[in-house]
Amino acid sequence: MKHWIDPQLELVNEIVKLVPLSPEHRDDLVEAATDGKLWELWYTSVPDASKIDDYINLALDEQSKGLAKPFTVVDAKTGKIIGSTRFCKLQPQHRRLEIGYTWYAKRYQRTSVNTHCKLLLLQYAFENLDCIAVQFMTDWFNLKSREAIARLGARQDGILRHHRLNKDGSYRDSVVFSITNTEWSGVQKNLLLKLHSYNP
Repeated sequence: MKHWIDPQLELVNEIVKLVPLSPEHRDDLVEAATDGKLWELWYTSVPDASKIDDYINLALDEQSKGLAKPFTVVDAKTGKIIGSTRFCKLQPQHRRLEIGYTWYAKRYQRTSVNTHCKLLLLQYAFENLDCIAVQFMTDWFNLKSREAIARLGARQDGILRHHRLNKDGSYRDSVVFSITNTEWSGVQKNLLLKLHSYNP
């Protein structure tokens, strides 16, 4: 099957490396998620040690079907694995995709890491894949995620009420954001300006 995105794609700058997700990363990903016990946040899909293999296998299965391109996030300065993110819901026929399943070890949250990662992903989506739109989606109750997405310059499209069932049987409302190709130039300038505001 021909992939829209090369499974071996790496996206790199001086702060972060986005490398292909691999089963070899399992222990380091669990260690990263342990920083803050991220799996305890019920509105996220961060894996703990008991779920990491299923998490990786599902991501790689979706990649094999051309539905996703999962990355492991690495601190470029230390080489340490600090989280994960991916292109998902790939629709090459419509030149659309979603950026999701993003999480970082707690000590890397509220740093420049997320901005660097999103800049790399968005640049590739708009400038290499010629995307028309890039979507983001998060749980209504994940306020930190909603704020982070809005800070990128994405606009809220709407809320999908009772979008899906949570594991406990409750309903999840999903908030949908997007950035379009005509907005990308302004969003890119905004992201670069934000990076200049971080202390080196």
